Amino acid sequence: MPRVWDVPVHDSTRVRDARVAAELAAGLAGLDGRRTAAAALVATELATNLLKHGRGGQLLIENVAPATGPGVPGGMSVVQIAAIDHGPGMADVPAALRDGFSTASSLGAGLGACRRVTDDFELHSVPGRGTVALARVGAARTGGTADTSLPAAAAVRAGGVNVPFAGAEYSGDAWAWVRDGRRTTLMLADGLGHGPEAAFASSAAVEALHRSGHLPPAEMLRHLDTALRSTRGAAVAVAQLDADTGRLHFSGVGNIGARLRTGDGWRPLLSRPGIVGAHRPHTLPEQQVPWGADCLLVLHTDGLPSRWASPSDARLSSFDPAVIAAVTVREASSSARPVRDDTAVAVLAPTRPDRTP
Repeated sequence: MPRVWDVPVHDSTRVRDARVAAELAAGLAGLDGRRTAAAALVATELATNLLKHGRGGQLLIENVAPATGPGVPGGMSVVQIAAIDHGPGMADVPAALRDGFSTASSLGAGLGACRRVTDDFELHSVPGRGTVALARVGAARTGGTADTSLPAAAAVRAGGVNVPFAGAEYSGDAWAWVRDGRRTTLMLADGLGHGPEAAFASSAAVEALHRSGHLPPAEMLRHLDTALRSTRGAAVAVAQLDADTGRLHFSGVGNIGARLRTGDGWRPLLSRPGIVGAHRPHTLPEQQVPWGADCLLVLHTDGLPSRWASPSDARLSSFDPAVIAAVTVREASSSARPVRDDTAVAVLAPTRPDRTP
């Protein structure tokens, strides 16, 4: 089930909680002592930075599939650490990442050192809006290469963040992506309600996805409906990119939101009412839209406000999809709009030329 550590960092006592959470996540990922220490170092540094420069914030720690490719059943996972704040932001991100730069009263490691010991590290900051730092630590640093078998417009990567309701141990939301031949599929599932039973339902959807990556989205949802019959059910959305046709196929059941950016505009992709595993509609239409190198797909569960503003930063599409997801969560959240459910955001984006798919 999706185990997520949501650590609010508003005083120095929570820095230790961040370090312990990273160590626990590293244990679940099967990391050795050296890589576990790296994850703990990064979590500690990012938590300290939230206090020193972000006026507090939150640290989301979870196990995700490696960024080098979609996950597979029983495959290895990496520790993902996302630090999110609504602070003053950074005017000079390159300086913050420079070796030797460190914050007062921190470990003296600095963000540059964090970047060196991680598999992936990115920093997105806007003065006056806040900062998102994203790090992943896996068993080994094995830089990959781009998949040259795919057309440039169809080479994609995926990422996401998951925020459990009220700091719960498990989130009822789950996302995953798989690749079968020249089809790449991203799925987001929201188990009915929240808590362990909701997490069980969304986890069942993830397991079923890995057995059905060869199916088109509508057929995949029918397969998931059967797999989720023993659970309380879930809202599920499936987006699949076909590299041969250069088209994105989408089908969804329940209240999973989906927005597609093409060029400078955003358009919604619509799901049908119902619950996969309980009340699936008899007909499942499948939307088809062109996919290009300027496209960006955002899937989100109903923990996000229904009228959230689509990301407007023109630079954002060049960032890791998990950074885009974290910025989306940050921009849509505030103390005036308390979250009443688990919140997950998953993003499908073209692969940058200098990045692995």
